[in-house]
Amino acid sequence: MRSLASQTPALHNAMDCPDYVRNRQLREWVGEIAQLTRPDRIHWCDGSQAEYDALCHQLVAGGTFRKLHSKKRPDSYLALSDPSDVARVEDRTFICTTRSEDAGPTNNWTDPQEMKQRLLALFDGSMRGRTLYIVPFSMGPLGSPISHIGVELTDSAYVAISMRIMTRMGREAIEALGTEGGFVACLHSVGMPLGPGQEDVRWPCNKDHKYIVHFPEEKAIWSYGSGYGGNALLGKKCFALRIASCMGRQQGWLAEHMLILGVESPQGEKNYVAAAFPSACGKTNFAMMIPPAAFKGWKVTTVGDDIAWIKPGADGRLYAINPEYGFFGVAPGTSEKSNPNAMATLSRNCIFTNVAITPEGDVWWEGMTEEPPAQLTDWQGLPWTPDCGRKAAHPNARFTVPASQCPSMDAAWETPEGVPISAFVFGGRRGTTVPLVTESFDWTDGVYMAATLGSETTAAATAKVGEVRRDPMAMLPFCGYHIGDYFDHWLGIGRGLKHPPRIFHVNWFRKDGDGKFLWPGYGENMRVLKWIVDRCQGRLEAAESPLGWMPRRQDMVWDGLKVSNETFDELMSLDREAWTEELRLHEQLFAQIQDRLPPELAQKRELFLARLSGAPARWTVPF
Repeated sequence: MRSLASQTPALHNAMDCPDYVRNRQLREWVGEIAQLTRPDRIHWCDGSQAEYDALCHQLVAGGTFRKLHSKKRPDSYLALSDPSDVARVEDRTFICTTRSEDAGPTNNWTDPQEMKQRLLALFDGSMRGRTLYIVPFSMGPLGSPISHIGVELTDSAYVAISMRIMTRMGREAIEALGTEGGFVACLHSVGMPLGPGQEDVRWPCNKDHKYIVHFPEEKAIWSYGSGYGGNALLGKKCFALRIASCMGRQQGWLAEHMLILGVESPQGEKNYVAAAFPSACGKTNFAMMIPPAAFKGWKVTTVGDDIAWIKPGADGRLYAINPEYGFFGVAPGTSEKSNPNAMATLSRNCIFTNVAITPEGDVWWEGMTEEPPAQLTDWQGLPWTPDCGRKAAHPNARFTVPASQCPSMDAAWETPEGVPISAFVFGGRRGTTVPLVTESFDWTDGVYMAATLGSETTAAATAKVGEVRRDPMAMLPFCGYHIGDYFDHWLGIGRGLKHPPRIFHVNWFRKDGDGKFLWPGYGENMRVLKWIVDRCQGRLEAAESPLGWMPRRQDMVWDGLKVSNETFDELMSLDREAWTEELRLHEQLFAQIQDRLPPELAQKRELFLARLSGAPARWTVPF
């Protein structure tokens, strides 16, 4: 990197930072990046409302934002991205460790020095004509022993204001950092410098070069070319999962792709559950669930909808925080029927990306209402009618909104110590094979089932939609190190707990022979959740299956829901041949891991095969 002696006006501006910025490492890093990227202006974000409003006004003036109807959707905006920049780019996401084997077979690896040289050439002058925003943020409540500080340098105002929603961003984060505190260094550029007199575009990005690169050994993230979602909001998947998972392995905790919810009985008994689902598998719906009428007096509250940081406590239990401050959720499919709490959350102060807009200036997406509007402007800015043959919203369209607006937020969601976890729940989208709910016999059984989780892919991933892929613990795109070591870390965490959470596996998406869903889902998932909580409290017996414990029909509450004995039987049944094939496919994953596969998991696979071999061709829960 260039000597600091050849300072530019922008670099002088970087050194002329606010008085409260006392961290020498931060000041020097900002100077180096300003010298490399050569922005026209530098802005230290303080996280204030006035700053947020000014940046939103700037984005409206530049055409990136369109202000929505002030009464229908107050203080909310719509952004339409470039069609080349609409989702995660897993094939351009890299883990750069000194040794390739530490990244493992499920990550893209490149030598860190080679990658840095490649990226330095791209970042050289990449912010010409733009503003460098310095975005300090805390992942987790300020002062929490589970929280960590990051700083993102970006040339995108869209990123700066989104980070204010998604994290605890601004002056307080820098003050928490202090003079010598370490931080995760996040560098981002849209990769579209502006020459003198060159007009900007509505959504700047680089169509030819996109890189999302992690350097776990130095706790750094460099992202170039994309302005979208987790590619650019580097506190989200990049820091909160890929880098944090490495930090957790080193320090003895877990960074997981999990929601956290609270369940309170009419008698005031409270339990917290952490649940992992791949994207677009009902995760937010579960986190914000409203119990059906049959569960009068029961409450489900939300701690987080996407990411959990989980640490062992002195009492031998696991405690979790939601490191985020907002929701970055998938809009299509969200409705008053599927998730009324989410719809209430989106009523104001929201940034929508790649949804459609009505003539009145409100938003719309597929699944939002039973009948689509007669006309819209779609996510590409084109006129849209129901018979035009195109989606109005992109399948991966998103909303960014403060979590505090959610009606179901738990009173303890910002507790620095975190909330105690009673159960882990894992689930994917499977039309066949996998039963509605199973409780693992022990921690190792549970880790095995979570490690071999399979799910039909969605628009959030780059694989073919509907294809079943292994997604270990819903962390396939997000684990920052070798997946075999990750499994071993989970096993080790369990061995150190006096009171480990029970582990469950669910599947809301099983279908009948006609392709119709057998389970209604949404709020009716409360029936499964209550059984899970009852099992954690030791209140219920269960049926022993080849895979684990399962509820008998009489163990669940059915008031207000008609589910025949035949449907329950189909929901819970195990096909021996199908599960033998499933376990064979698990071997394909294990073959990738080779010598880093924990021997306990290989042994569990053989045990499951033995259990199945002695089971009927079609096992069903006894009545």
